[in-house]
Amino acid sequence: MSTGTTTDYGHDLLFGTFVSPTNQPVHHAVEQAVVADRAGLDLVTFQDHPYLPTFHDTSTLLAYTAARTERIRLSANVTNLPLRPPAVLARSIASLDLLSGGRAELGIGAGGFWDPIVSMGGPRRTPGESIDALEEAIAIIRGIWDAGDRSRLSIKGDFYQVEGAKRGPAPAHAVGIWVGAYKPRILRMVGRAADGWLPSIQYLGNGLADLTTGNRLIDEAAVSAGRKPSDVRRFLNIGGRFTARGAGFLQGPPKQWVEELTAVALTYGTSGFILASDDATTTRTYAAEVAPAVRQAVAAARAGRPS
Repeated sequence: MSTGTTTDYGHDLLFGTFVSPTNQPVHHAVEQAVVADRAGLDLVTFQDHPYLPTFHDTSTLLAYTAARTERIRLSANVTNLPLRPPAVLARSIASLDLLSGGRAELGIGAGGFWDPIVSMGGPRRTPGESIDALEEAIAIIRGIWDAGDRSRLSIKGDFYQVEGAKRGPAPAHAVGIWVGAYKPRILRMVGRAADGWLPSIQYLGNGLADLTTGNRLIDEAAVSAGRKPSDVRRFLNIGGRFTARGAGFLQGPPKQWVEELTAVALTYGTSGFILASDDATTTRTYAAEVAPAVRQAVAAARAGRPS
């Protein structure tokens, strides 16, 4: 597969895994993260569904995983905002970033499974309310992280309020706020306020073509807010199987994966590919045979060389 560059935001490529935070066997999720770390991947992420008793608490899992790994970056994919108050979440992520040496990122979502959220004491929100609440939360999180500002933080939103909160600590590095988003209104909010767009391929109603629409909405909103489109990194949660023969998108040998992910990167500006994997062999193959070859092919295309 070959393609010309149609969208390129100029970011270095990142490759990671999306690991189920299952609590049986108790250390399985952590061991999968250790595999990804040792294999040389950039990022390991975990779902955040605090209402599921079969899953570890993701904030605890991230902290424990940080202590068991050495270099890989860590994030929820994505944090369940309605059950995690933003000011406290900001301090939690800053602490994790400081303790891990700058390896924490913040994947975050507006919420969606409202019955179980309510069952755990959280609010029930309409889609529009959840987006407004997320934008308020991002402002609070950034305000808490702004430890250089000696003033107290006060934000009185419709959904979240902080009144004279002390700021800090600042994270060890510029933590990315990456939003799981699909619909136009929240995509525009991503362009205004976030650092990354983090969709999952299986939830794109029109497949990869939705990336073009999403990019346009994000880019327009970013420019309207006085930002650059490249201020928002584009990720994609993916799934697939390594097989001897091709049988569809990301269903085939590593060479096929390389061609397909290179095409996605060059066509849609996607620079972060996060593979759903709870299998050590799949993770190692992805790290050894796919990630470096995609990096090489994209670098060659950017330089105008044959891949």
